[in-house]
Amino acid sequence: MRSGVAEQQRVSQAGPAIEVRGLTRSFGPLVALYPLDLDVPSGSTLAVLGPNGAGKSTLLRLIAGLARPSAGTIRLGATQHEGAPDDRLARRRRIGLIGHATFLYPALTARENLILAGRLWSVDDPEARAATLLDEQDLLAAADRPIGGFSRGMAQRVAIARALVHDPAILLLDEPFTGLDPTAADRLTVQLKAARDGGRTSLLVTHDLSRAAALADRTLILKHGVARPIAPEALSSRDNLDAAYREAIASPAPS
Repeated sequence: MRSGVAEQQRVSQAGPAIEVRGLTRSFGPLVALYPLDLDVPSGSTLAVLGPNGAGKSTLLRLIAGLARPSAGTIRLGATQHEGAPDDRLARRRRIGLIGHATFLYPALTARENLILAGRLWSVDDPEARAATLLDEQDLLAAADRPIGGFSRGMAQRVAIARALVHDPAILLLDEPFTGLDPTAADRLTVQLKAARDGGRTSLLVTHDLSRAAALADRTLILKHGVARPIAPEALSSRDNLDAAYREAIASPAPS
């Protein structure tokens, strides 16, 4: 967890990078996410925790614009999404997304996947950007191999690079450590800390409480689609976060 009065003031004085009001998602009679109000300040990292089926991925997909809310609004900086195509495009330009699926093209090489993404986002010199990101992920040696022959962990590293190709202001991360070996997972932790310290905003969905305690400066727990915020002090250690998490999950839903 970050410390220091100056850093805390910098985060608190900045406007919210993500602002959610009354956000709800239902699938027929099933409510996946109950009305949620949420502010994520610019330059902060919010860890979203909870058991399987709690609504974590639903929340991330709604913020990413990959699903439509049943009610409520989402604002990313100066861009508000209420269903208009232009709003969704503006939102996607601000977001780097890592989801459960890599969404890479298996017939293309790692380098080609990144260059294609760079061109889609009008990145200056996408070839150079791809090379830089492949180097950061220790993938230069495999850069010109088709993704279809990659292991799950290697493909995940390319997906991480692709999420960063257009230097987004906001990272939406759904279990980004999936498939990574310990070295790659530690590398990603260092990169996410650097992104946070450089002012990038992140929303991290994870079951890994140790990574959450190391990366986040605020936490939201979801259970059956109901939000349960916990005190920032819980992030002071993995043990404290584990205790707070267990208490929140065991408590009855608010009326």
